[in-house]
Amino acid sequence: MSVAVETRSELLSPADAERHRTPTPVTTVHRGSGTRRRWLIGLGLLGALAAGLYAVKAAVTPDSGSQLLTHAIARGDLVVSVVEQGTLESSNNREIKCRVKGGSTVLWVIETGTEVKPGDELVRLDTSKIEDEINEQKIAYEKSIADKSTAEGEVAASTIAIKEYEEGTFVSEQATKEKELATAESQLKSAQDMEAYVQRMFRKGFATSLELASHQDSVKQAELDVRAKRIALESLERFGKPKMLGELQSKLQTAQAKLAASTAAAELESARLERTQQQLDHCVIRADVEGLVMYPSVAEWMQEPDIKKGATVHEDQVLLIIPDLKQMQVKFGVHESKVDRVRPGLRAQMRLKDKDIQGEVISVASMTKPTGWWTGNMVKYDTIVKLEEQSGLKPGMTGAVEVFLSRYDDVLRTPVAAVVEQDGEFWCWVESQQGPVKTPVKLGDSDEQFIIVESGLAEGDHVVLNPLDLLDEAAREALPPKEVEVPPEPTGATATAAVSR
Repeated sequence: MSVAVETRSELLSPADAERHRTPTPVTTVHRGSGTRRRWLIGLGLLGALAAGLYAVKAAVTPDSGSQLLTHAIARGDLVVSVVEQGTLESSNNREIKCRVKGGSTVLWVIETGTEVKPGDELVRLDTSKIEDEINEQKIAYEKSIADKSTAEGEVAASTIAIKEYEEGTFVSEQATKEKELATAESQLKSAQDMEAYVQRMFRKGFATSLELASHQDSVKQAELDVRAKRIALESLERFGKPKMLGELQSKLQTAQAKLAASTAAAELESARLERTQQQLDHCVIRADVEGLVMYPSVAEWMQEPDIKKGATVHEDQVLLIIPDLKQMQVKFGVHESKVDRVRPGLRAQMRLKDKDIQGEVISVASMTKPTGWWTGNMVKYDTIVKLEEQSGLKPGMTGAVEVFLSRYDDVLRTPVAAVVEQDGEFWCWVESQQGPVKTPVKLGDSDEQFIIVESGLAEGDHVVLNPLDLLDEAAREALPPKEVEVPPEPTGATATAAVSR
């Protein structure tokens, strides 16, 4: 009669579990539907690996028959988390861009990874083209100044011409017209007096009718002359003056318009010259903050190529990046099967240089990046964790990031390796005096090693680890004989994928 050997593993503390953790594939129970054969075969292979972990502290008793590994059900704490590899980056990056209009050629650039302080030279660009533009712009500016001076002279001359006409030319012409009118009126008076005298002489018989007619014609001519002189004076005052003033005002306005245009042109050329001279200043780029210089390719989100001596750069191109090392974050991808549980505000930590840096999830991408053979067709969502300020952190460093999803205190737990899924239900084999007994269980949340037991098991029960390999009953019930199609034995990677959650 053979005696059954009972191997019972003690409940490991979280610290012991961490020390004894081996880089085996993650073993969790998948609760969704799937092909039963793949689940059972994959779970059996993974169960064998998980059994080694619980056997570290197990008391093994040899037996001439089978060798069963069991685990004593007990209460304990359970922390559910997601662990992924992440890369450090700064949440506040100072971008150093090319400000030279039309671009330029790099003459010198600082090496990536150099620590700089404000005022340190970062990039030196070619200035020859800009210097030629400055000389051309100076010529254009001087020409605009000359045009402005000419326009100012025309405005001044037009202003004086108006005043000269109003106070000089017009007054003189008006006086001349008035003098001519007075002379004509005087001549008219003389002709009228002579006519009157000849009229008296004619009546007395001392003058002939011909003489009288001649003097009468002289009076008429004098009257016409007076009328003409009066019309000329009135025309000068009513029409000549406004006409001349209008012409002079028009010339003044034209001169003023030319002055305004030449002034604007001079200001524009001056601004262009100033901007061109500023372009010369942009050819020497200096740091305005303290930090670590990086080339754009170091930052995953940047698409700009790295610069080097002799390279042509365009305006507004990012040449360098200076990250703020006091504001660091870690970026990593969360698998699609777990992304629904990751949300902003969750506590996280990054393991770096044998030190845990605390942080908090601040964002989870709503869309995933395109996948392909280069990503192993694995769908992951970019997640960012803001880290606490810590000295010695540099962009590009990598480490394991753990996001804590849930914590359960003092709960009943069973190892993942002790659970078998059959037709959507979960079973464990509990040791009794009659041997292992198949027991239905209701399970809750889980981590990589343990699952919360909601019902079906009691504290102190001993469950069989890896029952598919060690118990004929478990294998027989999990894989009924009617399913004659036996798939080829999966590899480790396939088994891992089959049972991953």
